[in-house]
Amino acid sequence: MKKKYRKVAIGVDVGGSGIKGAPVDLKTGQFLDERYRVPTPEGASPKAIAKIIRDIVDHFELPSELPVGVSFPAPIVRGSIPFMANLSKEWEGLFPARVISRQLKRPVAVMNDADAAGYAEVHYGAANGHHGTIIMLTLGTGIGSAVVSNGVLVPNTELGHLVLASGTEAEKYASSAVFEREGLSYEEWAGRLQEIFSYIEMLFSPDLFIVGGGISKKHKKFLPLITTNAPIVPADLLNSAGIVGSALFAHQTLSS
Repeated sequence: MKKKYRKVAIGVDVGGSGIKGAPVDLKTGQFLDERYRVPTPEGASPKAIAKIIRDIVDHFELPSELPVGVSFPAPIVRGSIPFMANLSKEWEGLFPARVISRQLKRPVAVMNDADAAGYAEVHYGAANGHHGTIIMLTLGTGIGSAVVSNGVLVPNTELGHLVLASGTEAEKYASSAVFEREGLSYEEWAGRLQEIFSYIEMLFSPDLFIVGGGISKKHKKFLPLITTNAPIVPADLLNSAGIVGSALFAHQTLSS
């Protein structure tokens, strides 16, 4: 591999509505080229998704030795997908890195999308320089989570599925989709989020909370209404986090 590419990897973020990727300078966490996006096809089968990822990677015309990281909207357990909510059920039981690598003819590493976002925030974003246990929640259609302890990712946490004292699942009670659907005020929504953060803090005693998802752009309207012992801050990287985190993971996992 040419010297100038030693700290470069390609990240691809697979979502329910779009698949986007970019080469990442892993010294800075910045894109080396403009992000390239393709709409997620109807059905989102393994064959169709793998072909789009290949088209995105080929778009950048970079050396074939560069690793590719892919963030996926599903848990990745010992390399396989146990269940899939937002893409084709054909993914269940498959090893996505193998499926995608066969199409790309490149080394590929796959991780959960919330894990990728949290990993990026720890190394380049809101948690850069912080030590101890970092917990990131992404507020969107559901509630995703990432837990990183002293730089080590604890993969596949699903804190959005915690059942609160009321018997309600956290993401069905306080995701940003619920906030919009029920027409909650920011004060009402913050009250619901408070229950979730207090419960998580009781379980984990983290050193820092990060709040991500598109709604985090409006963090000044609701984060000051939430009280935690640990500092609670908005994510820095927003829509680039999945690409950056998966690229870093691929470099660390696959590069010699």
